[in-house]
Parts: sequence; C-alpha cells; structure tokens
Amino acid sequence: MADDAPQNPFLTGDYAPIRSEDDFALTVKGELPQGLRGALLRIGPNPQFPPRGAYHWFGGDGMVHAFYLADGEARYRNRYVRTPRWRLEHQAGRALFGGFGGGGGDPSTAGVDAGVANTNVVRHAGKVMALEEAHRPFEITETLDSVGYLEAYRGPVTAHPKIDPATGEMIWFAYGSPRPLTGGMSYGITAADGTVLRRQDFQAPYAAMVHDFMVSQGHALIPVLPLTASLERAKAGGPAYAWEPEAGGWLGLVRRDYGAGSVRWLPVPSCYVFHAMNAWEADGKLVADVMRYDRAPLFPTVDGTPPARAFARLARWTIDLAGGTDAVVEEPLDERAGEFPRIDERWATRANRHGWFALDDDAGPSGVRHVDLETGRRQAYELPPGDIASEPVFAARGPAEGEGWITTVVWRAAENRSDLLILEALDIEAGPVATVELPRRVPFGFHGQWLPQ
Repeated sequence: MADDAPQNPFLTGDYAPIRSEDDFALTVKGELPQGLRGALLRIGPNPQFPPRGAYHWFGGDGMVHAFYLADGEARYRNRYVRTPRWRLEHQAGRALFGGFGGGGGDPSTAGVDAGVANTNVVRHAGKVMALEEAHRPFEITETLDSVGYLEAYRGPVTAHPKIDPATGEMIWFAYGSPRPLTGGMSYGITAADGTVLRRQDFQAPYAAMVHDFMVSQGHALIPVLPLTASLERAKAGGPAYAWEPEAGGWLGLVRRDYGAGSVRWLPVPSCYVFHAMNAWEADGKLVADVMRYDRAPLFPTVDGTPPARAFARLARWTIDLAGGTDAVVEEPLDERAGEFPRIDERWATRANRHGWFALDDDAGPSGVRHVDLETGRRQAYELPPGDIASEPVFAARGPAEGEGWITTVVWRAAENRSDLLILEALDIEAGPVATVELPRRVPFGFHGQWLPQ
C-alpha cells in the first residue's frame, strides 16, 4: 500500500485494534464507592489480524473488556470471543473471511460459521451471552472464557434483547431470518429459567437492517426503516446495506401474548433508529423513546455514494393501541445530538423518569447527558476536547429509580489510553466520584452491561 493511501478510519485512532489479552490491577483516583461491587463488561470489534479487503467497523472480531470492582479496588481483563471464525483464523495466522456483508473469503472458510459476537453482552438466566445480530448468542463466562453458541435459539438473535424485570422473560427478534439479506424476521421469548419458549417467523415489508427494537408490558415494536438489504445488489457489486429513503418506514406492533401472528404494520416517515431508550404503556397508548436520525449513518446510498455525517436526537413515538388510527405521533425530547441511550434497567418496559445517553458531535461522543423526563431538567458532563466517551451504563445502589452510578469508559486522546469514570447518576455534571486509570487504550466499541456481584 502506498504511504499516501488513505487509512481506514475504523482501524485508526480510538478504533485501532489491540491484540494482547491481559489481566492486571488498575489505579484508582478518588474513592470507588463501597456499594459498587460487580463487573462492567464492554464489547466491541477488534480484528485479530489485518482485515482481508474492505473493512467495516461492524465486521471485526469480538473482544470483551471487563472491569471488576469491589472493596475500593479495580482489576481489568480482556479476551477475544473465540468463535469458530476466530479459531480458524487464529490457527491460520491471518485473516481468511471477507468483509462485512460477505464475499471475498478464502476457500477454507466454506461452511464455517462467520459470526463475530462483537456487539453486546447480556446476562440472563445465569448465562452471559456475547451477541451479534446475524448469529446465535455465544455464551461466555463472567471471567470471559468462551463456552460456545447456544443451539436452542436455532438461528440469529438481535444484539438488543429486552429483559422484563417483572416476569424475568427475555424478549427478542431477528432480521434476515432464516436467510441473510431477506425480509424474513423472527420473534422469540426466553423464559426466566433460560428455556426458549417461542421462535416464530414472519415477513417484514422489505429487507432491512433492524438493529434494535422496543418492548413494553404488552407489546413489542419492531422498526423496519429504509437502511435496506439486498443480496442482488451485493452480487452486482453494490452495497449489501444502503440508505434508500424512498422505501419509507414501518413499525411492526406485536402483542407479546399472541406473538408474530398479531403483527400490525404502522407507517412512519423515512428515518433511522439504531438504538431505543425504553417503551411503556399508559392510557391505551404505547410510548417509545428512541434516538432518531434523519438518515442512517455509516452506510452509503443505493448508488454507492459515501455516507454523510448524521446525528441522532432523542424523540418519542406514541401509538394508539386501540387501533382507532395507524398514525404514529412523533415529538422531540432533547435538542442535543447523542447515541447509546440507557436507563435504569429495573424500569425496562415500564414508564421511566430518567435516561442517559452519550453526547455526540463532529469528533464523536463527547460526554454524557442525563434527561429527567418528568421535570424536564437536563444536565451534562462534558469531556475535554478530543476525548471520547463510551455508552453510559447504570449501576444500582438503592431501590429508587436512578439511585446509583453511571459508568463510562473514556479515551484520553492526548495520552492514547483510557479511563473508567464513575459518576453519580443523578448528578453527572458534578464530575467523576472516582476515576479508574488504564495504562493503555480500550478500543471504541459498542455496548456494555453492569453485572452486580
């Protein structure tokens, strides 16, 4: 490659992979709260070898980063998720699989599962799962040892399942199911004991990337928005996934008790949602709070035009459950751009008052935003220019909603290393109550979960 060739932005700066697996104690500045006992697990793409062909951020091998906190002390450990793909390439000592969307792989990859397990990590029914939406959940231990795919799911599962704290059920869906780049979808429920109770197939209005969804007490809401998928387009050399606003948008409303057979498709204007904050029901209506883009970021248009920079803002969709109208009422909730919305998960599927998200600007996530949806109060913790925040993850301290801490891993650009910040969840503008310093960088990843001890 010529010295002046452009570098892939997903392989440089805070995105650049680290390839060592480590285990070491960390330095704490300030004082870790005594009630903060457990592990923060974060996951993201981290290709173990220089990629083969074009590389997209979504296609790197999954690596989990764990911060174990207890008794005022902190320890770090990171491990690759040892998927069949990772093991085959590790044995070969080089990249063998093609880029995100398929194609261009070495002949030795034929018949080998290509999952990367790089998007989210969730604990349910005593199992910790590394998730990536095109494949089955991959079980790991809390010390990050790889166990293997959970065969009971029989196909792909979203990286964003929802756990109902009242029933213990895990509700999930899949797109491109059972065949990738098609309009086939699945809807499923896993019982509190880990038994997969339901996997039902249905058809979306068209094939699309459907990253997240919303679940209330009685319904699931599945957004099919015009980041379209096309096998034919990919075979012709075009993008497998592309922004196609003329396709319009749809919300699939599913009754949890009836399942996929009850789906009702409601039209919405063309937009895109990667992540939802929460959903609940009140007064015969379903309310869903989402991070709404005017157009999908990170992906080109159908003709291959590179993606434009796009920003999401918190918005609310309200749906009449009585069916008197199919109109979805939309209203803005916050003027600041952001991503990676989170709540106190004990309020999942119920009306939540508090929410948090990573602020976003031209340089990337630049801090943490707290929204009080009852009083309208807004506050923010802003990072120094150049530093980058990860998704804010809530850790509970007491029984009231929001009584606890926000954890976020921050890249210190000037030092090219990372810190874990601990913030009072309802007073984030006061700054960190403790900072856990790493001697090196944690690559910018996707999602994390707090696993209380």
